[in-house]
Amino acid sequence: MTPEDHVTYLRALTTQFAEAVRAGEAGEPVPDCAGWTRADLVTHLGGIHRWAAEIVRTGEPQQPADEPAPEDLAAWYAESAALLLAELEAADPADRCWHFGGTPKTKAFWFRRQTHETAVHLLDLHGCAGTTLVLDPLVAADGVDEVFSAMLPRITRWHAAPPLAAPLTLRATDTGHEWTVVPGEPPALGEGEPAATVEASAQELLTLLWKRGAVEPRITGDEELARGFLKAPLTP
Repeated sequence: MTPEDHVTYLRALTTQFAEAVRAGEAGEPVPDCAGWTRADLVTHLGGIHRWAAEIVRTGEPQQPADEPAPEDLAAWYAESAALLLAELEAADPADRCWHFGGTPKTKAFWFRRQTHETAVHLLDLHGCAGTTLVLDPLVAADGVDEVFSAMLPRITRWHAAPPLAAPLTLRATDTGHEWTVVPGEPPALGEGEPAATVEASAQELLTLLWKRGAVEPRITGDEELARGFLKAPLTP
């Protein structure tokens, strides 16, 4: 996906998020974010949008603001998303910019990161209401790729390197994309005959990597190796 694609999807996802905020109560718990309420989730994502917008504007690292819960969650969130989208639309994705991932230090990182930050938290918000959200499979596949290409190279900033003694392939059954992760400190995308293969839809793989919900993928080969890797934290 291009940065322009990311902006298009991000606009749609933030609109859906604002609409979903209006559909529930602020105090509802978020099943996949232990200890969080709907209000916590909304202020988190809105605050991240504002933080990312300032980074994109300046190209420099910024301290996230400690955002109190606003009275009108939906309106405040929509304003946060609008600030972010305005900065992204005004930015050149190729311009140099600070970020925390393992990809080139350009603004393009934030186009992608905010799209998937929003997609995963929109899934969380639907979890509050017990409803199901179906992401565009290409968005979900791009989110899986982001975990392996941008998060995994920097994982030791947040967690121990996940265990992996032999190559492991993950395959999205709906889009046909596949990723092979090879041993290293930390493991990384590469090539090799996989000792195990994990198959599921792109959205199921995305939620599996972000530790959301209960996904049971199809695993062939060394199941212990696959489950050991997938059980480890792979994202900040």
